[in-house]
Amino acid sequence: MTDLPSMLPALPEIVLALVAMGLLMYGVFSKTDRADLCTHGAVAAMVAAAVLEVLGIGTAAEGFFGQFVVNDFTRFAKLLILVAAAVTLVMGRRWLATEGVQRFEFPVLMTLSVVGMMLMVSANDLIGMYLGLELQSLALYVLATIQRDNVRATEAGLKYFVLGALASGLLLYGASLVYGFAGTTSFPGIQEAIASGNAHLGVVVGLVFVMAGLSFKVSAAPFHMWTPDVYEGAPTPVTALFAVAPKVAALCLFLRLLMDPFVGLVADWQQVVSVIALLSMIVGSFGAIAQDNIKRLMAYSSIGHMGFALVGLAAGTADGVRGVLVYLVIYLFMNVGTFAIILAMRQQGRPVEGIKDLAGLGRTRPLVAVAMGIFMFSMAGIPPLAGFFAKFYVFMAAVEVGLIWLAILGVLASVVSAFYYLRIVKVMYFDEPLEGLDPVCSPALRITMGVAAAVVLFFCVAPGWVVGTAETAAAALVAG
Repeated sequence: MTDLPSMLPALPEIVLALVAMGLLMYGVFSKTDRADLCTHGAVAAMVAAAVLEVLGIGTAAEGFFGQFVVNDFTRFAKLLILVAAAVTLVMGRRWLATEGVQRFEFPVLMTLSVVGMMLMVSANDLIGMYLGLELQSLALYVLATIQRDNVRATEAGLKYFVLGALASGLLLYGASLVYGFAGTTSFPGIQEAIASGNAHLGVVVGLVFVMAGLSFKVSAAPFHMWTPDVYEGAPTPVTALFAVAPKVAALCLFLRLLMDPFVGLVADWQQVVSVIALLSMIVGSFGAIAQDNIKRLMAYSSIGHMGFALVGLAAGTADGVRGVLVYLVIYLFMNVGTFAIILAMRQQGRPVEGIKDLAGLGRTRPLVAVAMGIFMFSMAGIPPLAGFFAKFYVFMAAVEVGLIWLAILGVLASVVSAFYYLRIVKVMYFDEPLEGLDPVCSPALRITMGVAAAVVLFFCVAPGWVVGTAETAAAALVAG
């Protein structure tokens, strides 16, 4: 039987899991309005889990007989996941209530998906990694279809489930190959087998399959095909979650896998990651140009951003890992702020998603237009906004290891992507408003927009705290 001390490193996950099960029981048996209380309970649990993570900063521990690891890197990733999930849960509450789909199952499923994401990041074994990945995925499949009377949402959930099952199969097949040829599923064991020269070519083949499965989870090309349809069809609060938390979790798992157990194969996987990054930047930059739906545009934007982040991973160094972590922090604020504005897009009480619906926003709702402009300029990588520094750190890491061609192509892709970001600014400030957006906007959305815009705008004033924290987290991963 597992003793109590070995469970303590997983205390935040245990708290979240217990709260999720408690909220589920309350939601099933209570006869009163349950959705609001469940939402508040889920957010409180995420805050408590974040506090527990912060209290443990500076220490490292293992649990469950070495299959669960906690250090500064995992804490950094988990804090991003918890912040992203809690903010999207608060932002989406009013939207779901207005659309008549606010159910107690929504916060419960989101909490369980967060537990899966956190388990993924801390997994020190292929089996634990897969269990965390599936716990996250199964909850997200249901969340995508929670608006079950909507045909588009049902279609989005079905596509996500079918393609997600395929990706999980690829990942599991790759993990089985790694186990078969390395003789172990534990990350330290795999690293030792590779370092000793006993690893067979089959380990490399297995790693390629594992990377294919994870590329699906981060929407990296050429495994991105589900993203535009699911982003468009899923309820907007769910799309906001998809855009941030699962991407952070899967990309941090990418970092853990390649920089820890498979670090000895850096010459092999570096080429694969470089190709995936390049394809993602190209698909994301060119695919969004023809989009008229802002959620589909954000889908292609996320594909491109994952490509930029993977440039840092392709470097295969501590500076590259630091660059990816800084990128994820800035990506979180840019996307959360943008989706707060998308959630506020309503005309005569109904949600709208067309880019043309933003026409004249600079005159009808100037503060919202300013915030949107900040996010769009930042995503385009225009200095001195935070998005410029995000790309700067990953490109510099690539240049330092000789991947100059990848950095140059990344800059060119960023120039192309600027077209569709600036097009939104043009629509807001230079097009005549056909029918203005409703002025009603919940306090949660206003606060989110304001905070996110301030962080993105003033990041250049004091970037040291984020960069220094990311450097400490990267050192914990590389040293481990």
